[in-house]
Amino acid sequence: MIAHRFNRCLATVGMVVGLAFAALDARAAQGLHVLQLNLCNSGWAGCYTGRAVAEAAHVIAAERPDVVTLNEICRSDVDTLARALGRGAAVSFQPAIDRRVGDPIQCRDGEPYGIGLLVRRADDGLGHGDTYPIQDPVGPEGRAWLCAPAARGFVACTTHLVSTSPLIALAQCRHFFTTVAAGFPGPVVVGGDFNLGNLTTCLPGSYEDGSDGGLQHVAVTGAPGQARRSIIDMAGTTDHPALSVTLPA
Repeated sequence: MIAHRFNRCLATVGMVVGLAFAALDARAAQGLHVLQLNLCNSGWAGCYTGRAVAEAAHVIAAERPDVVTLNEICRSDVDTLARALGRGAAVSFQPAIDRRVGDPIQCRDGEPYGIGLLVRRADDGLGHGDTYPIQDPVGPEGRAWLCAPAARGFVACTTHLVSTSPLIALAQCRHFFTTVAAGFPGPVVVGGDFNLGNLTTCLPGSYEDGSDGGLQHVAVTGAPGQARRSIIDMAGTTDHPALSVTLPA
């Protein structure tokens, strides 16, 4: 178990260094279309319908985003939705960890459960993530973050913060922006279910935030102007709408 955690720490350090160089070498930000989705697809939660992935595929095909940030999904869902995004989609997945045993949480179908990223890009850079050092001491789920190099010079990230305590969610939010995102010299965009209605007290001043009016947010630094935001109904297939944010060119 100790060796496993040590290896995860080494992987996190390598991720920060690797993505920092990717951002340095990338072109300046020229605009980006981001789609945030929480699909409630573990099979265990009351919001599960079994229809969210199919609906998300329709939305992705219609919206044609550059980045899709995914919360509450199973590992196989990422591959399914990558096909909807089309050729050139790079796939990354980070499981949530059952802190009682140190292994990934499983969906009802036995697949690992967690968060994912789909990005359109020409290179084959890999995404990397980890769980937060601050977690709910009562709940077993280790909440996570995930980042990957994306198109147009951006590093794209997603996260799903704890739902049981706004104070812990706030601490996780601060850790993400001050420790994870701050390691990237280029522009960063993060989409996720933050379980916070307002990010004012954890969002650095250099970021612009667009939300769904609830708990989902897409926050960006390095964009040359104000983003355009829209809310997309998911036809009752999940308990969250889709949040679409288009950054200016």
